[in-house]
Amino acid sequence: MANSPVETVRTTGDKLLLALAVVLVVVGVVAFYALAQQALFVRVGALIVLLVIAAGVALATQSGKGFTAFAKDAYREVGKVVWPSRKEATQTTAIVFAFVLIMSLYLWLSDKSIEWVVFSLILGWK
Repeated sequence: MANSPVETVRTTGDKLLLALAVVLVVVGVVAFYALAQQALFVRVGALIVLLVIAAGVALATQSGKGFTAFAKDAYREVGKVVWPSRKEATQTTAIVFAFVLIMSLYLWLSDKSIEWVVFSLILGWK
């Protein structure tokens, strides 16, 4: 897999938009606590509105547009996945449970055998 280049914000406009998004998030959190006398839905509503606006501003930057394109591609790829049927998923789950049970029994028997050899045979403890 090739290394993807690190994205940096280069334009002044993008830097200003990202700074505005951060300011909007901070204002939203401050508004949530400043509106302590208001009903909870007003406080949460103000926070959510400011967070949505901040996300919109951040997505307007070049990095945000790249993220949006990546998210669309990822969603498209999820649609291409061949999901197992219910029967296949059940059988696979049963195999995993059986393997875990067998391995736990094996490890328990190994542990008890080593404990018996060390403490009873070698050290003579009872």
